[in-house]
Amino acid sequence: MTSKNEKVNQENILSNDQIQINSYENDSVEAPRYSCALSGVYGTTLGIRGGVPILHSGAGCGIGQLFGTLYAGGQSAGGNEGGTSTPCSCLVEEHVIFGGEEKLRNLIQSTIEIFNASLFVVISGCVPSLIGDDVDSIVDEFRDKASIIHVNAPGFEGNSFEGYEQFWDAIVKQLLTPKEKQPKLVNIFGIVPYNHVFWKGELLNIKNILKKIGVDANIIFTEKDGLENIKKIPSAEYNIVLSPWQGHEIAEKLKNKFQIPYIKFPSVPVGAKQTSEFLRKVGEKLNISSDKIESLVEEEEDRTYRFMEYPADAVILVRPHSYFAVVADSGTAIGITKFLTNELGYLPDIIQITDNPPDKYRESIVKEIIENIETVVRPDIIFEADTYNIRENLKDRPFLFLLSSSLEAPTATEDFGALHISVSFPVYNRSILVHNYSGYDGGLQLFEDVISTFVGPL
Repeated sequence: MTSKNEKVNQENILSNDQIQINSYENDSVEAPRYSCALSGVYGTTLGIRGGVPILHSGAGCGIGQLFGTLYAGGQSAGGNEGGTSTPCSCLVEEHVIFGGEEKLRNLIQSTIEIFNASLFVVISGCVPSLIGDDVDSIVDEFRDKASIIHVNAPGFEGNSFEGYEQFWDAIVKQLLTPKEKQPKLVNIFGIVPYNHVFWKGELLNIKNILKKIGVDANIIFTEKDGLENIKKIPSAEYNIVLSPWQGHEIAEKLKNKFQIPYIKFPSVPVGAKQTSEFLRKVGEKLNISSDKIESLVEEEEDRTYRFMEYPADAVILVRPHSYFAVVADSGTAIGITKFLTNELGYLPDIIQITDNPPDKYRESIVKEIIENIETVVRPDIIFEADTYNIRENLKDRPFLFLLSSSLEAPTATEDFGALHISVSFPVYNRSILVHNYSGYDGGLQLFEDVISTFVGPL
């Protein structure tokens, strides 16, 4: 275990040959671990109960997200409003020439009449953005008939993680109004529906954990009355951002517009150490009694570490101090790497970050990993989304566990000699409902998943 003083400073971290900060988006990307901006807005809308996406795009933009976003997010469907039920203007060649405004106007009208929904989100794709359809004016015609917003999200403007940001930017600008503050109410940001494959269970766990210290978490997604949860965002005492970059800009905008301060945590907390740190940080900011926090921490850690003793023989006898590799979005990579290293004593070999975080956040992501793992082993950290390059980077390395997307699952043992667990987008080989790695119990579930890859008959 190394102390903070023994760790190198940020300048040395980033000059080390083990760190690769690539601008891989300058070239074509094979099978990236995300979709386009439209996809991010689409998935975020479907994460809200009562939200209906209205696509102003080609038909392929809609059906493509059924397989490329929804099924890829742990074999999840889009409900009555998603997939093949999604309203879409289905633009073709004639609309490129003559425009698609009238078709969109008719589509919005019929959608409001047919769907029993509380929020309608018009999402403009590449075609209307290129030909100049005045979508804002058309949407304005319906603002007195329904709660409706417009998000201009052509695929060339960013990936699906950035689409999440665009959705919330539109919500802040077009829908939210000042509200009276509600003590101990917090909003949760940074968990992206579908792209974070454990999003449903993570949000529920975070809500339940915070409830134990008297904090009401407005998780917005998955819960009944989604629009009402959105409208009460300005009432919050704090915003909590559980990501090294997703949700940060939105939290800053909410701070400027509604004077809501925010708490940043580098990932969804995984396991006892991270969750206890999370609770202490939230408790300090919200002026919650330290005695109350420590009482809960002591109770949960006592239970958690007792449970971790049960499979200890399997670890000690079969796979002690094993090297592991992680291929995941930045938040997932941080949380899992810290847990496996600091709680299980496993050794990080290579970490590949796949969500293309903006350049200004990359140094802090590297620093978060390097300075907060209790090991003398320095992992290689690579920012990469291209599947071919990811696989090449994994060759001829000592890791025995590979935690990544399902793209590596079929050949992980044959190609890399590793046991595989699907933990990041896309995940096609498991159905994910509430399974997740957040909180105290989430750490146990990750431990369980790791152990289950190698235990068997004696």
